[in-house]
Amino acid sequence: ETKVIKPLLRSLFLSYVLSALFLGVLAFALYKLRLRESLVNLLIFAVYFAACFAGDFYRQTCKNRRFFWGLLSGMFYFLVLFAASFAMDPKADINAGRSLLVLGVCSLGGTLGGMFSF
Repeated sequence: ETKVIKPLLRSLFLSYVLSALFLGVLAFALYKLRLRESLVNLLIFAVYFAACFAGDFYRQTCKNRRFFWGLLSGMFYFLVLFAASFAMDPKADINAGRSLLVLGVCSLGGTLGGMFSF
C-alpha cells in the first residue's frame, strides 16, 4: 500500500512545485510582454500538462500499471486544483466545459508521463 501512496504523493508534490514555478514565470512574462489573453490561456493549459507529465515521468516506482497510476495522478492533480479554486471563491461560476478540458489535459499529462517514465 505505501509502495503506491508515497510515490503518488511525491508525484503530486513535484507537479505542484513545477506548476508554481511555471506559473510564476508565466506571470512575469505576462507582466513584461503583455501577452494576449488567448495565449495566456493556452500557456496555462501547457503548464498543467507539463507539470502532470513531469510529476509522473520522474516517479521511479510503480513499474507496472504506469498508465493507470499516471491517469490517477493527473486526476488527483485536477481535483486538488479544483478544490483549491473553489475554496478561494465558492461563489464563482463553474464553467463545466473548461473544467472538463482541464481534467482532460491533466489526465493526459499524467498518463503520458506515467507511460514514458523510467
